[in-house]
Amino acid sequence: MPSVANKGEIYMKKLVALGEILLRLSTPDNKKFIQSDTFDVGYGGGAADVAVSCANYGYPAEFITAVPANSLGDCAIAALRKYGVGTEHIARCGERLGIYFLETGSAMRPSKVIYDRARSSLSTATASDFDFDAIFNSAGWFHFTGITPALSDSAANLLEVALRTAKKYGVTVSADIKFRKKLWSGEKAHRVMNNLMHYVDVCIANEEDADIVLGIRAEDGSVYGGKLDLQGYSSIFSQLAEKFGFKYVMSSLRVSHSASDNGWSACGYCAETREFYHTKEYSVHPIVDRVGGLDSFAGGVITGFMDGKDFRSALEFGVAASALKHTIPGDFNLVSRRDVEALVASDGSGRVKR
Repeated sequence: MPSVANKGEIYMKKLVALGEILLRLSTPDNKKFIQSDTFDVGYGGGAADVAVSCANYGYPAEFITAVPANSLGDCAIAALRKYGVGTEHIARCGERLGIYFLETGSAMRPSKVIYDRARSSLSTATASDFDFDAIFNSAGWFHFTGITPALSDSAANLLEVALRTAKKYGVTVSADIKFRKKLWSGEKAHRVMNNLMHYVDVCIANEEDADIVLGIRAEDGSVYGGKLDLQGYSSIFSQLAEKFGFKYVMSSLRVSHSASDNGWSACGYCAETREFYHTKEYSVHPIVDRVGGLDSFAGGVITGFMDGKDFRSALEFGVAASALKHTIPGDFNLVSRRDVEALVASDGSGRVKR
């Protein structure tokens, strides 16, 4: 089974992730916003979560963003450095750090997220704020999400410059499509993201992303009836690979019994062999924090490929890593490589280790 690159080609070359880091203000103890007099403070964001995951598994990882030249910008950078993520090329510019407010749900009450990120530093940054040649000349992998180009036209433009530079240096590129209707319309997402997809080797997209952003649906519409229909995903993934030339297409799969109880697995498609694969499923209950779950899946899969794992093994590593993330508060996945490998090899029962 082919991998994205041979281990010797990218082993210990750095991962570069580009995106926005946000101040996270969350209500404690599952309180509603109206009940809470305080917020727990943290930092996160899709691409930042991936960088922390890969650094945590032992790979050099660098995060590219823009933060204001004030104390909150300093704190965001410190949060990344704490977990071994490189911050050398972060631009210090713009007016403010973006914020998201989180009300964590429980049982049948879903979580709520409110964004406050207008005029954030990354949304006003330009490609001239970054030295992409210096960033990518020692990189092996580049990861971004659909949130970055949704922030502003200038953010979309600097991302395309980054992608062109990454390809100039032969860097493998992964993209998590992540459509967010609070940030842009489906029409604009389709126009912008379709232009960026020809740079991408590994695509992470659920059925909604594929439909709204990339214009691909299951041939029989089976994925949209509220059921986990694997044949529908196989159809979507093979169409995406054919249309855009992706080497791999994948998605995490969440069966939501309640806000506190989910089934968690993943599936993927290898274009070269035309193989569709579904991982083992984990029962995640109770969920401590599901924010960052998909990003921890991306970080785990990327790590698997950078290790030189085959397609199936990389998927299994990613889904185990992301299942464990659901047990950890905050955006970042802080489990060790040993923790993930032990879960892959176990029955997932969570028995005490002695």
